[in-house]
Amino acid sequence: MPSGQRLEREKKTIAAMLAIYCRDHHDQHSGLCEECAGLLDYARRRLDRCPFQEVKPACNRCEVHCYSASQRERVRAVMRYAGPRLILPHPILSLWHLIDTRRPVPRFKTRKRSK
Repeated sequence: MPSGQRLEREKKTIAAMLAIYCRDHHDQHSGLCEECAGLLDYARRRLDRCPFQEVKPACNRCEVHCYSASQRERVRAVMRYAGPRLILPHPILSLWHLIDTRRPVPRFKTRKRSK
């Protein structure tokens, strides 16, 4: 499924946050460690499968949980740490991320099961 601008920006944001987190927690000064690279790959795959695509809200406000519970906790830890530190190296991504958190949350249409 092709990604649009919104999803590509979201992928860049999570990659930038993971780079900051990995640099400070795993002493990686170029690239990501294996653990963080795996989390980035997982996040990208989940974004590609997001049912809302270009109208998606910030993941923490979404009613559909695309991430497994353990991965969601890992991403939360990364965002809690790297979010405030993203402002200086990536001011535009930070601004867009703030705007995206204010997006209205679309309702997920569930399909009625036939009996």
